[in-house]
Amino acid sequence: MDALDQLKFDDRGLIPAIAQDHKTGEVLMVAWMNRESLALTMQKKQAVYWSRSRNRLWAKGEESGHVQKVIEIRIDCDADVILLQVEQIGGIACHTGRKRCFYRVYQNGEWVTDEAIIKDPKEIYK
Repeated sequence: MDALDQLKFDDRGLIPAIAQDHKTGEVLMVAWMNRESLALTMQKKQAVYWSRSRNRLWAKGEESGHVQKVIEIRIDCDADVILLQVEQIGGIACHTGRKRCFYRVYQNGEWVTDEAIIKDPKEIYK
């Protein structure tokens, strides 16, 4: 049986993928993959996702240059979540210009931004 056949994609053919810094363990982002994007990720050792908003394959860093080199790929016990251990090139994973997408924390009844912008998105995306 093919490795991809062992995964549980949802009814849209997607599976959530968590990108985690391979050195620190910090969760950088969560995205979606389909069978083709995961196969490309496995082949290229570079993260390729399925963009639900663009309705197409999305190679992480294709516009920004902030590529994710894949060190290791894991699945959870139910085979319905992918965990990518990555090296985040450029140190920016979020389209907002931050290190990670999880830059807001719930404190005292509100969401507080606790991470500065590393690079202005206007300079990243032209």
